[in-house]
Amino acid sequence: MPIDDLQQAAQKIANFLASLNKLGGMRLKYRITAGDGARDPEGMEARVIYVELGGVDTPLLTQHNGELLRALETIAAQMLRLEAREHDLVSFDAANFKALRAQELRMSAEVAAEKVRESGVPYAFPPQNSRERRLLHLAFRDLQGVETASSGEGQDRFLVVYPEGKTHLPVTAPTRPRGFGRR
Repeated sequence: MPIDDLQQAAQKIANFLASLNKLGGMRLKYRITAGDGARDPEGMEARVIYVELGGVDTPLLTQHNGELLRALETIAAQMLRLEAREHDLVSFDAANFKALRAQELRMSAEVAAEKVRESGVPYAFPPQNSRERRLLHLAFRDLQGVETASSGEGQDRFLVVYPEGKTHLPVTAPTRPRGFGRR
């Protein structure tokens, strides 16, 4: 169910972040915007609550491809009892991480599209979370001569770029890079 009382929801998030600072030993500053001011100017997210985080511990939030940042979003969505399809109503960011990552993904899309157009061979991105796959799909929407599809399941779901009209070509599933989360 959508968020009925945005101010009450913003206050719940503020209380959670205050507890995180006090009990978790974090040193984060935050600004919470609810309603029209929270809208994503690029239209990538359907957010109605936007939390900007800063302070000494900001680097902890953006390490490992923003893993902790996404975890905070997930906790906030669960606190507000949002269904999975509504999780993008609440968005957290730190040090402009999401905008920079979106720009990086757009550039990766352009490089991959050129590679696929020149070679005629599909290109598979490594497994990514649903937000990043969505950003890639949106980036490819504006690129000519290629089309995309997601493949795989769960944590191993990935995006494939095909030459236009050739989604029947076989693709080898990429392997997930070893690192944080896979030990």
